Amino acid sequence: MQLIPHQDSPRCIRLNGADNVAVVVNDGGVPVGAQFEDGLVTVEAVPQSHKVALVDIGEGEPVRRYGQIIGYALEPIQRGSWVKETQLKMPSAPPLDSLPRATAVPAGLDPLDGYTFEGYRNADGTVGTRNILGISTTVQCVTGVLEHAVKRIRDELLPKYPNVDDVVALTHSYGCGVAINARDAYIPIRTVRNLARNPNLGGEALVISLGCEKLQAEQVMHEGDPSVDLRDPWLYRLQES
Repeated sequence: MQLIPHQDSPRCIRLNGADNVAVVVNDGGVPVGAQFEDGLVTVEAVPQSHKVALVDIGEGEPVRRYGQIIGYALEPIQRGSWVKETQLKMPSAPPLDSLPRATAVPAGLDPLDGYTFEGYRNADGTVGTRNILGISTTVQCVTGVLEHAVKRIRDELLPKYPNVDDVVALTHSYGCGVAINARDAYIPIRTVRNLARNPNLGGEALVISLGCEKLQAEQVMHEGDPSVDLRDPWLYRLQES
């Protein structure tokens, strides 16, 4: 038997205690015969980010992920098998006029003590990996400029920084004249801001702007209290020319 090094030991994520499948997380997946810590052994190779059966699943039985039924087995699925979409019958969608309101709120998890990871503490107090550069925009009109910048960064800069894995464009469909002071407009603005300030990107926004649009760069790069209410009228001030 070939011993698998610890760092390459088969690993999977079970998202809910009721799930009968888990997601393989190893780079490149796991081969046939791979044994997980709980004793599960694969009977075929399973690619990374794909599902492995945790138990024998009979024909017609539900397949659960996230604690929800994601399909019904069209054929028997053996424990340790790669669970494929072609083996599942999708559940019927409920009528749109009878969709229940989600009221189940999971209990908070106990804090993780004694665990560490290789990361950085950001200026705003968050921590992240900082292995990806993210660039956002204030308006859809600069998407072409952003795509050009991303290409040049990948071609010319990333080779000089091997610990930076990639550069990503955080685009959206906001136009120049979007009503940023409309009711509930703070929701998409907050989304743009939070994506740009993701802790793994360093917690600070890098933004490309024209300057003439209503959504200004300062509203994405706001340096105040991270818990600031983005419905604050300050966020909707129009820059005076």
